[in-house]
Amino acid sequence: MIELEGVPELIDPVMVAAFEGWNDAGDAASTAVAHLEREWKGQVFAALDAEDYYDFQVNRPTVFMEGGVRKITWPTTRLSVVRVGGDKPRDLVLVRGIEPSMRWRSFCNELLGFAHELGVELVVILGALLGDTPHTRPVPVSGVTSDADLARRMNLEETKYEGPTGIVGVLQEACTHAGVPTVSLWAAVPHYVSQPPNPKATLALLNRLEDLLDLRMPQGELPEDARAWQTGVDQLASEDSEVAEYVQTLEEARDTAELPEASGEAIAREFERYLRRRDVGGPGGHATADGSDSGPYRRDTPSGRTRPPKPQKPEAPGVSDGDEPDGSED
Repeated sequence: MIELEGVPELIDPVMVAAFEGWNDAGDAASTAVAHLEREWKGQVFAALDAEDYYDFQVNRPTVFMEGGVRKITWPTTRLSVVRVGGDKPRDLVLVRGIEPSMRWRSFCNELLGFAHELGVELVVILGALLGDTPHTRPVPVSGVTSDADLARRMNLEETKYEGPTGIVGVLQEACTHAGVPTVSLWAAVPHYVSQPPNPKATLALLNRLEDLLDLRMPQGELPEDARAWQTGVDQLASEDSEVAEYVQTLEEARDTAELPEASGEAIAREFERYLRRRDVGGPGGHATADGSDSGPYRRDTPSGRTRPPKPQKPEAPGVSDGDEPDGSED
């Protein structure tokens, strides 16, 4: 058991977690937590024992040099704390790691132990899935919970998902059984351009988290990165008539549906977000909308900001309503 040394008494703490792997299409969720940790200069105060939960032939350790000394970083899950200032300061416990290879129940129980010791009042788990959503439209982000009362109070969906699940679903269920209010936020990533990074989906998750917690989230260079990402995908899609036609089909299907982004409530949320910013001043495959596996999870992808990977050609011209949040898992 790791002692929580040097952690001060927290103020209204919320735990925000994300895990690389099946629940993290385009690395959108794990990148969101890493972004907050970097922007708020969070300091890691605890880490789970890697040997308890990870298969090192699946998630290999990495070697690096520090001051001429050879060191190894082990794949694991780490926790850090950041304090968000303002009139009503609040602490966030950031949990970032890799979906464990084994002992998922013990893994969740250990995280719940940290949450209990720190007095966490709410757990928010970020995830991203693959869906039939066009890259040219706002990224759909759904908020779901297993708690009917919490769904009513926070304007969330009560999850009805059935099917394969990842660590996000298992952790949410563990929190629910432990009596810890839990929400999961899911961003839909276009399946034809699923390789990381996806700064547009990361930004959408942070915006939804900002609305949920009523806290200003630092955006840094994400808006610029998101614009560059979309421009790059536009250029690549325009070079392939089949992909361009498929994207247009997705756009038409999306535009004819009832868009939550165009509702008065969504517009009000965007205006409130603007006011907050003005006042403050300054692993395996991926989850899909139907719960299936998307195929091998690739880590050796280009990291350029303006040249994302080439969109994958669709196998069939038909589309489904996969960009709706109903398919997200719990």
